[in-house]
Amino acid sequence: MTVPEYLPLDENEDWPTHGEYEYTAYYHSRRQVHEFSEQLSMSFDYIVIGAGPIGAALAFKLSTDHPDQQILIVEKSWDEPDRIVGELMQPAGCHALELLGLGRVFSGIGAVPVHGYYIAYGGNQLYVPYPLNPNGKPFRGVSFHHGRLVMNLRAACKSRSNITCLEASVVDLIRDSGISAIRGVRVGAARDNGQKELKEVTARRITFVCDGISSQFRKVLNPEPVALISHFCGLVLEHEPVSTADHFTGPAGAIPASLRADPCTQKENPLPMPHNGHVLLDGLGPVLLYQMSERETRVLADIPGPTLPSDGSQLRALVRESLSRAAPKQMYPVLHSRLMDAVDGTQRLRCIGSKFIPATANRIPGAIWIGDALNVRHPLTGGGMTVGLWDIVHLCKQMAKEDHSSRALNRMAAQWQWDRRSRALVVNTLSVALHALFAAADSPDMCLLRDACFSYLSRGSFYTMHPSGFLSGLFPSPLLLLFHFFSVAILAVTMRLGDPKAGILPIRCLSAARTLWVAACVILPFMWRELQP
Repeated sequence: MTVPEYLPLDENEDWPTHGEYEYTAYYHSRRQVHEFSEQLSMSFDYIVIGAGPIGAALAFKLSTDHPDQQILIVEKSWDEPDRIVGELMQPAGCHALELLGLGRVFSGIGAVPVHGYYIAYGGNQLYVPYPLNPNGKPFRGVSFHHGRLVMNLRAACKSRSNITCLEASVVDLIRDSGISAIRGVRVGAARDNGQKELKEVTARRITFVCDGISSQFRKVLNPEPVALISHFCGLVLEHEPVSTADHFTGPAGAIPASLRADPCTQKENPLPMPHNGHVLLDGLGPVLLYQMSERETRVLADIPGPTLPSDGSQLRALVRESLSRAAPKQMYPVLHSRLMDAVDGTQRLRCIGSKFIPATANRIPGAIWIGDALNVRHPLTGGGMTVGLWDIVHLCKQMAKEDHSSRALNRMAAQWQWDRRSRALVVNTLSVALHALFAAADSPDMCLLRDACFSYLSRGSFYTMHPSGFLSGLFPSPLLLLFHFFSVAILAVTMRLGDPKAGILPIRCLSAARTLWVAACVILPFMWRELQP
């Protein structure tokens, strides 16, 4: 598949978004996809459950690292998936794909380079560019249609002679009798056609569970119930491609009011800074906007709380209110108009629940959980695929060092958990901590921390660029994250102590101490849970 390229003003030099993809010929091909009814080998060296971004990338890397071994990848449907999240890859995730041999996977799908984040709050705005690479040029991320990226990754799998692509449903994991070791999977027909037959397929080495955020096998590893934090409600804006690169980048920190950009016509790209992620903080919860292509922009409105209104009209009114508050007409006349038209014109708002699931130590021999099947963070920061892809990088490095005896596999899994921990901890903790601040509406302390966070990021220099490193996945340092988070908390304390409207000095001191306590309660429990494996 090749998507038309509109005005390639902005090429990603590190991870190309233009040009041909080497596996394009396999994009739509089903010749390499086997049906459940076909006669296949019942034993493979490795079995990968799930052909999403993580499962497909893992299978490809295994096939290139171990060309003499056979890999089975099982997916219920090999048609192009359609999701409203997983559409932005942070720079660290792009780098991981390059290390996995998939650096050109963004080519030919209409992907758009991403330079950083535009953030607006309380009538003010700031810009958070991505950090500089070793060559002195800024790193870039990529935004895209989720389904197109998945199909490009699957095309790479189809090109490998030692990967068997199977369209089937994994019903269960096979365990050895008397012990808990996993030795394979039971599969059934992908579609319910009345066929009750099941087949057992064994893995001579390892079974990898990569069935995503709704994993049906996560409970085998982690039986704890999962609570929803909020919901993202999504829609799409359609517009003309940008005709100038004037507003793609800018200096780090606060953006002067004189530099605010708004398109002149209703047909132009309505984003203040195209080719950037946008976070608008004045809605009921954070509102995210990012381009999926030069002609389409994804809008995600966060609705805090574990439940949504059951009535569709109430939900639409809630989303409309949030978008109207996040992009007020007086500040964004064109964007406001386009958002209101999109909400009113969308037949069905698509929603997805947001949750936090910390990683659990892998103590079940014969299987490894990876990606969202292992742990999940809030999608606010777009770091899920970055964590999963780096999980693959660290895992494959360990597999290259070890033999495949039972003891070696246990040692490998333990070392892998340690290697992945710092980046996963930073990305996961940042996502839920920022959502706690940005979605807080009723707590004065949380609102004060949000004000302090915006003020801190507006300062530029390392006040902006270090948090950018956390957001992009490029600075996997938990201690540095703690330093900046509590620097924000101390700024909030000074703001409280210096505010005469907060009461007499003793009351302000008590309020400041409470704010510091609330800040600790926001971040430390999440960090502790991430450290447990």
